[in-house]
Amino acid sequence: MTLNALVLLLLLAAVAAWAGRRRLASGMAGLALLLFLAAACGPLPSLLLHNLQAPYAGTVGGWASRNAIVLLGAGSTRVAPGAALEPPLLAYGRIVQAATLYHDCKASGQQCMLLVSGGDSQHHGMAEAAVYAPVLRRLGVPAQDLQLESRSMNTWQNAQFSRPLLQAYDPQKLVLVSSAIHLRRSMLYFTHFGLRPVPVHGDMVAAMLTAWPRSSNLALCDDALHEYLGIVQYHVYNVLGWNAPPVLAPLIPAVR
Repeated sequence: MTLNALVLLLLLAAVAAWAGRRRLASGMAGLALLLFLAAACGPLPSLLLHNLQAPYAGTVGGWASRNAIVLLGAGSTRVAPGAALEPPLLAYGRIVQAATLYHDCKASGQQCMLLVSGGDSQHHGMAEAAVYAPVLRRLGVPAQDLQLESRSMNTWQNAQFSRPLLQAYDPQKLVLVSSAIHLRRSMLYFTHFGLRPVPVHGDMVAAMLTAWPRSSNLALCDDALHEYLGIVQYHVYNVLGWNAPPVLAPLIPAVR
């Protein structure tokens, strides 16, 4: 995404130079350089990530009598041809956080269900939810308290397909676990479908402020921009009437 913007600016600079607009060409090239340095040296991704991640905590603040924890998938990976699918690096923070919250809930003496939401969006032959389930069981989450939503191909469908399963369970408190960078967009979608979860981050990411450009900063800038564009897309689709109608009656009247 950042690379596309840089290429576009450089192309515009080349066209302006070809047309004899040297001042405009210099301005476009300078803007491309400024954007590259702001992204690759850390200031731009740091700002974008702070606004996405800062509002979300890593705790719940108490449990109700009947609780549901929703864990959003983050893909799957195969480390070698023919090897079993495994959660990718970025999924483990979410998985451990969800298991930790489950055990905290059970230790309080309350009922708790852990719903893993994620289909086979990468076409690996197995849904993310099914890949994560054995890991969660090894972390002490029993099969009877584990439910899998294996159809969703994106965050929108995570919310859409989780709602009927949650409605059947009828929790008094709902918790949503994902990466901090992903929570704002996830909360927007879950709220659209009448779900009012407590957001809890499983991991956070941070850019590095450096004097020399870093590819990792560019990647984080792209990840942040992807989330912002998803938020903008949601609002544009609402205006155009392309989203499913919002569910006005919330599953849980208020966060408790």
